[in-house]
Amino acid sequence: MKKKENPERRNEVEKTLLELSGLEQKELFEKYQTDEYGLDPVQAADRLEEYGRNIIDFGKEKNLAVRIKDAIINPFNIVLLVVAMITFITDVVLAEEPSFATFIMLVAVIIISATISFIQEEKSNNAAKKLQGMITTKLDVIRNDVEIEVDIEELVPGDIVKLASGDMIPGDVRFIETKDLFIDQSQLTGESNPVEKFTTSEKNVGVTDLANIGFMGSNIVSGSAKAIILLTGGDTYFGSMAKSLNSYEEKSAFERNLDSVSKLLIRFMLITVPVIFIANFITKGRGGWLESLMFGITIAVGIMPEMLPVIMNSSLARGAINMSRKKTIVKRLGAIQTFGEMDVFCTDKTGTLTQDEIILEKYMDVLGREDKRILRHAFLNSYFQTGLKNLMDVAIINRADKEDLGYLKEAYVREDEIPFDFTRRRMSVVLKDKNGKRQLITKGAVEEILSICSFIEIDGEVKEITDELKANAKKIAEENNLEGIRVIAVAQKNNVHGVDVFGVQDESEMVLIGFVGFLDPPKESAGTAINALRKNGVRTIVLTGDSEGVAINICGRLGFSTELTLTGAKIEAMTDDELREACEKCDIFSKLSPYQKQRVVKMFQANGHTVGYMGDGINDSLPLKQADIGISVDNAVDIAKEVADIILLEKDLNVLDEGVVEGRSTFANMSKYLKMSVSGNFGNMFSVLIASIFLPFLPMLPVHILVQNLLNDFAQLGMPFDHVESKYIEKPKKWDLGGIKGFMVSFGLLSTVLDVLCFLVLWFIFGYNNPELAGYFQCGWFMFGVISQTMVIHTIRTPKLPFVGDRASIQLTLSTLAVIAVTLVIGFTGLSALFDLPTMPISYMLWLAILMVVYMVFAQIMKVIYIKRHKDWY
Repeated sequence: MKKKENPERRNEVEKTLLELSGLEQKELFEKYQTDEYGLDPVQAADRLEEYGRNIIDFGKEKNLAVRIKDAIINPFNIVLLVVAMITFITDVVLAEEPSFATFIMLVAVIIISATISFIQEEKSNNAAKKLQGMITTKLDVIRNDVEIEVDIEELVPGDIVKLASGDMIPGDVRFIETKDLFIDQSQLTGESNPVEKFTTSEKNVGVTDLANIGFMGSNIVSGSAKAIILLTGGDTYFGSMAKSLNSYEEKSAFERNLDSVSKLLIRFMLITVPVIFIANFITKGRGGWLESLMFGITIAVGIMPEMLPVIMNSSLARGAINMSRKKTIVKRLGAIQTFGEMDVFCTDKTGTLTQDEIILEKYMDVLGREDKRILRHAFLNSYFQTGLKNLMDVAIINRADKEDLGYLKEAYVREDEIPFDFTRRRMSVVLKDKNGKRQLITKGAVEEILSICSFIEIDGEVKEITDELKANAKKIAEENNLEGIRVIAVAQKNNVHGVDVFGVQDESEMVLIGFVGFLDPPKESAGTAINALRKNGVRTIVLTGDSEGVAINICGRLGFSTELTLTGAKIEAMTDDELREACEKCDIFSKLSPYQKQRVVKMFQANGHTVGYMGDGINDSLPLKQADIGISVDNAVDIAKEVADIILLEKDLNVLDEGVVEGRSTFANMSKYLKMSVSGNFGNMFSVLIASIFLPFLPMLPVHILVQNLLNDFAQLGMPFDHVESKYIEKPKKWDLGGIKGFMVSFGLLSTVLDVLCFLVLWFIFGYNNPELAGYFQCGWFMFGVISQTMVIHTIRTPKLPFVGDRASIQLTLSTLAVIAVTLVIGFTGLSALFDLPTMPISYMLWLAILMVVYMVFAQIMKVIYIKRHKDWY
């Protein structure tokens, strides 16, 4: 079960990092009792003993015995175990002629159920363990003013480490020296672009936006740094997520629903079984107390749908097989049914709603107007550079090809270039055309380009740039950034003659000519998939670590409401009640940390929604675990795939809509089985109660009831393969205990009425009205009970007229026919002796048929009334 968390309290790790980020360097050194020369070996050894090794502690793993115990212990099996033990005492230990039949059947059912549960549990996630081994390298550390190489597991808080391009950050650190430092922390935050880090940071920002803090699990893209280790192992921001994953094991929506149904049946059992025992004890006399006890115990078994775990898992396995054909791996079978319940689907933006690639969206002059000349200059810069072309260069070249600018490749030759670096954040090429004219073209970050521009071109006229013109250019860029478009500036100058070797100093007195804007565009299929989900009653919510502008731009194009959006900073200031209310109105949440994503998912759940979450990064592991159904993709990080319940081999939302339909079909078929089983068993209880009061003998022996139940369940083995009407899978479906109770009472009492009719036929027409002929009465009711409950399957499985308006699947038809045939063979041949029953006269066949027709007609009438009253069938 999930451990309770204080929703009003900020995560302790975040609070610690925010506090440490704001300390002066001298205060920080004093706090950790270190300095720029590092710890001495004695200090390091003492702290290693105090804080432990720099690894994630995952706690104790359940051994095989515990896992087997967990598979066996559930509400159904507990009842069956108790009954099996009592049956062993009454049927074997205390009986004059020991009989193992009932005991063996009970044990067999328990073993089948436990085996299926154990196999599924063994396939469950191993999320926290996957974090182990991700950090297994050595690093340069300063200790006692000496630079040494230390295993990353032996680093301790207060260590001074040196970091360079390619290094993974070994703990949560604060940078005390940086040089052109850029870090990839996308797996923690969801932001695709490298983040520049410094030795200081702004206040009042989210923990992942702290500019002087680096996180375990992120890595250095470029530059170098010196840092002090603040937190290690499980105490880190990264490690706290592993602890959260390992600290609770909340039951899935499917498991919670199954428990609710189990408790409902147990409550009925605890009420009715004592009544039946007392009734038998009074009517049969004190000498029959043991027989009455045995019969009461058997009724306890009769109430429980013994094959429920088998039928449920067969239905789920069927759904999983169907999903596998659509390139979807189902890791936890219960997730199939939860798919059907899902009414809120939360997803990250990148790669799910977008194409996960950069395209050139705009090329514009300094006033924001489209200008193909800007695309031409950007193309010349990107095409003629000799360095590694990044995604933006590729996007520019692709767009230029579409605009038929390929001829420029032959019109110019490259004379020199000034490569990109993270300090300047720009790059330049020097080109010469066929007339010998040379020009220098530069593109890069807007601020950096503006810093080297002395002039600006407006409507073809070059003017000296002023503060006002600079401000206006920045405004154009910022407006586009707010729309989610990443803008870089383009500048050029022509007077570059007489220079042979070009350097950074030549990037001066440039002319700002315009901007190019990039976007990760929405997938064409995303809008269709979201509409399909909406049509099927599933609301899509975007939870992203990206900026608000980007989220609004993309989501607006896909038809999301952008009237209300919330950022991580805003929801951090909200109480749970305020956030719960906002969740019902807001579809777009941006700039979220992993904990904030988890909190939003939790608030949707608190509002009664069944929530699905789709993500592929480390930053998605917590919301994936929190959600009722976690969905990831094949190329996700290991931790996300391990946490997820379902893995898509293709990042396509259309598969999710198909999964929703599959889940609802599975739900409908399980609902059919459950309603038939509980209503039939409930009816049998009342029938037994009536028989116990009025008959001078038991209406059936314990072994008869067990065999009858098993045959009724086997008749439904084809249920997972049955089809479901499309109108019944258009909306999310949840287990409705009230509806199950109503169905159980309505159709259970109908079953009782027909049982009483059967009693009357056997008592008055066939004359089975004394203890000497009790076996015939028991055989007659046994046959009617099995065949009637099998035939009514075809009425209950569809809201239409059975056999005419809608036919069952071939698998269900065969399973029901087989059980009817077996029952007839048992009742009308010598096989009945195997169950201590006599052979019924063939004349009983006609009365069986008459009773079946009456039952089917009344069941159909009851169904029509039920649908009119409840507006639903499944």
